[in-house]
Amino acid sequence: MNFLFVHQSFPGQYWHIVRLLRDNGHRVVFLTCPTEHQMRGVTKVEHAFNLPRDQRVHPGAQDYDVALRRADVVAGVMAELKQRNFRPDIILGHHGWGDLLNVQDVWPDVPLLGYFEYYYAHEGREVGFDAEFGTGPEAKPSVRARNAINHLALTNPGAGQCPTEFQLATYPEAFQSKISLIREGIDLQTFSRNEAAGQAPLDITAMIQDPAQRAAFGQVTVAPGEKLVTHVNAHLEPCRGLHIMMRALPGLLARRDVRVVIVGSETKGYGPTLADGRTWKQYFLQEMRGHYDESRVHFVGNVSYADYRNLLRRSDAHVYLTYPFVASWSLREALACGCAVIGSDTVPVREFIRHGWNGLLTPFFNHDALSERILELFEDGWLDGHLRANARAFAEKHLSMAGYLSTYWATISGLVGGAELAAGAREAGQ
Repeated sequence: MNFLFVHQSFPGQYWHIVRLLRDNGHRVVFLTCPTEHQMRGVTKVEHAFNLPRDQRVHPGAQDYDVALRRADVVAGVMAELKQRNFRPDIILGHHGWGDLLNVQDVWPDVPLLGYFEYYYAHEGREVGFDAEFGTGPEAKPSVRARNAINHLALTNPGAGQCPTEFQLATYPEAFQSKISLIREGIDLQTFSRNEAAGQAPLDITAMIQDPAQRAAFGQVTVAPGEKLVTHVNAHLEPCRGLHIMMRALPGLLARRDVRVVIVGSETKGYGPTLADGRTWKQYFLQEMRGHYDESRVHFVGNVSYADYRNLLRRSDAHVYLTYPFVASWSLREALACGCAVIGSDTVPVREFIRHGWNGLLTPFFNHDALSERILELFEDGWLDGHLRANARAFAEKHLSMAGYLSTYWATISGLVGGAELAAGAREAGQ
């Protein structure tokens, strides 16, 4: 069979399903923006799209305007593929940036499985959740307008998929029957428990990727038996609770001699940026300066995949905080590594953590409660072991790669008429 994938950042959420299809003999073509990433056996078709926002367009419509331009470019590339006699049996792609809006004009009779990630709301979720860094009522029209692409995608031909119950529930009820729930799995062999992780020193300095920053960082090693708290916050921003983590440090470090390692970059993330040009890390470091022992808290930036996994395996308490928004991959991977996770008591986290069974929940805005949860964990060996064992058990039951790919293929098969996964392999061998 011929598969066409569409995502602006190759391979996006599709790496595992693309590999499965490729290894079973199917032809995979991937339409994307220019990138250095490659996959053996996958034909990557790049298109250049770098048009700036048109400042003459209403601010609330600028994302939509860019999306329509993207849709034109992508449809043009698809038309060229069609002229070269390529015809997909099914198209899979992400709806978020508008790439798929004109697919039906090129291949009106080809099934489409579109990735629906999130439906925006101007209150009650990531916007309006945090009064400290919230937006005013003037932002409501722009937030509503962000769903223009969603609405076109929902009313265009094709089926949809969504990775969590929370994300699916953000969409209007009238459209939810169009979207299949396909829970994304992870590599449970790569992300697994390592009981001996705490018995050897862990070199934090070696994780710093930039040589100049590494030299300035100084030598930091987590000794065997030393308590380590980890926090992964991809863009070091309030949306993932950086302010709560930082404000919990005085109460934690005053009562226990621990090290804290925070992973993430200072690049723009999901939420707003500061008007004065400072990053959120700089903002909160200034706020908290002098209130805790800074020699025990280490910002390591982005780290390699192997170092990230080793941190999770070594972690004595992993903190995951988020607004009511898309749950991060780091939460899934921490559970798979058997981390003792302290998570925010917000809807997307409750889908993964049951308090007292496979993790601990804490009120998002209560930094004192967060430090108490960490200390509670450190003082109760039975609870620590109980949470870790059940975290891994949860991952094996709900986050397995095999289960994810099986559900994914069943969804694809239903759209293309019951095809068998290995059918392409047999055809290739004829």
